[in-house]
This record gives sequence, structure tokens and C-alpha cells, in this order.
Amino acid sequence: MPFTLKKHKAIIGKKIQIFLIHELGLDPKIGQRLTSKGRIFDENMNTINTGETIPTEYIYIAVFEGISRGLKPLIEFSDFAIFDKPTNLMVHPISKNTPYSLLDEIRFHFGENANLIHRIDAETSGLIIVGKNKKSEIALKEMFQDKKYHKSYLAIAQGHIKEEIRIDKGLDREGLVIGVRMKVCDDGKESVTIIKPLKYNKEKDLTLIEAIPLTGRQHQIRVHLYSIGHRILGDPIYGVDDENAENYLNKTLSEEDRFEVTKSNRLWLHANYLEFTYKDITYKIFSKNKDLYNEFIRDRSKFCVKQVK
Repeated sequence: MPFTLKKHKAIIGKKIQIFLIHELGLDPKIGQRLTSKGRIFDENMNTINTGETIPTEYIYIAVFEGISRGLKPLIEFSDFAIFDKPTNLMVHPISKNTPYSLLDEIRFHFGENANLIHRIDAETSGLIIVGKNKKSEIALKEMFQDKKYHKSYLAIAQGHIKEEIRIDKGLDREGLVIGVRMKVCDDGKESVTIIKPLKYNKEKDLTLIEAIPLTGRQHQIRVHLYSIGHRILGDPIYGVDDENAENYLNKTLSEEDRFEVTKSNRLWLHANYLEFTYKDITYKIFSKNKDLYNEFIRDRSKFCVKQVK
């Protein structure tokens, strides 16, 4: 995640936020974010914090400049684009030390005003909408906040799911050892997922399903499937003990242990379909990634032998 220092002629003694807004023309929210994240410096490379005055003739602003590793949008329109994200790729950096994320590709292709409209977990693959400018970003984010879209996922679930299921169990944070882990509970936030079985693999005892979340809670599909006894293949947080879940989150769980505990080296959840209306045009987008289908049908016996060696 490369940052470049950009030099700006400043006004000594002026409040940094006022300077950013009135002299550089930045949106107040962007200025606040830059100061709160420590990305503005004086000539001596001292951080200029929120509320402080400018002490030197010039200031430097650390600007994110994306690098590309060859990932291109699945499809592009004038105001937005859609990426088909591979697994094991974060959509957004978690710190300045994150070497690469989907945001790198977004900024590389579309510039510093392009941004994510929504997010999916790093191990979840599939469709992500990107606003190419601030105006489209605001409009598309409002569309997501107002739930004016349809989204469906594909997943490989353990066990045999024989018929369509509506899961309407409330969700809340577990609040125990694993901070990101969610739980179903009667007084949790309203959460609804429709599960449709597509195909059953009797030999592997796995069901290929379509999951349609009618609400957008953290880990919703994963928790709901686990709550009915059909954990998603490869899930390293739900259906595993606290020690292995914590090791996974701390990146200390080996590939061999991950496979032994979860039966796979990735979470088999894929954002497969998006439907939404933007400027009176309805878009219906399907992913072209076939990794999940291929995993569902492939012979795993040789792979399992490799893991044991």
C-alpha cells in the first residue's frame, strides 16, 4: 500500500482544517480523516494533528497511490465499475503496512476519488461495486443503505440441505474470546437469509447452495448456516474451537492445521449476483468466477493425501 508525500505551500499560523478546506478545497470529512490518521506533516516531518496550527512554510500530505497486480474490473460503466474479487484479498487496507488490497486496483485504475461502495470479507470471493467519483459514490452508497438492491451468494455447505430454508434468527456479537464472532439470539438484530439447495454431492456430503441475505449483518450467511448445522466448508471461525479461530485471526494457523480443522484452505462463499438500479437503468451482474463450482465437483482424495504428508 504505497503512500506518496505531496508538498503544498502553506500559511504559517493557520488552523490545519481551515487550510485544507479553504486553501486546498478538500471536503471537511476528508480533511478530518487525514489529520486523525496522522497523514499531514510539517517540513520537519512532525505530524500536524487536528486543531493544530501550521508551523512551517510547507506541509506534506501522505496520499494513497494504488499499485496494480493485474486485476481488472469485470465490467465498467461511466460512473462505476464492478470487480470480481478473488479469495484471500482484503477489499481495504487495515493499516499503512498492508502491502496490497482491492483498493490498490481501484485507485490504480480510476484515481484517488474512486472508492468502494460496499465490502465483503477477505476470504469471500465475488462481486464488489466501485464508485468512480464522489457523486456516484454517494448515490450508490445511499442505494445500499436503503437496501435497494438484490444480492445472492453461492456457498458449499457441509451436510445435506434438502429443501429451501428461511432462516430468521437474530444476530449479535458473541462477546467472548473471538471478538469478530457473531451468534444467533432472540434479542439480536433482525437477520433473514434464504437458503436454496442447488446440488448435493453424496460422496463428499456437501451441498451447493444459493444464499440470499435479506439483511446485511456481519458474517450473516456464515452464522445462519452454522446455526442450522450446515457450516460453510473452510470456515475458520464458526464451528471450530477458540484456539484455532484465534490462531487463524492472528495468522498463526498453518495450512495443514487449517485443512484438518475446516476441511479446506479457504472459505467457500462467493458473491455471485448483484441487481440494482442506477439513474433509471437496472443492472443485473453475474460473476464469471467458477472456482466454487470446480471445488464442489473435484476429487479431493489426492489433495487430502498431500496434506497428510
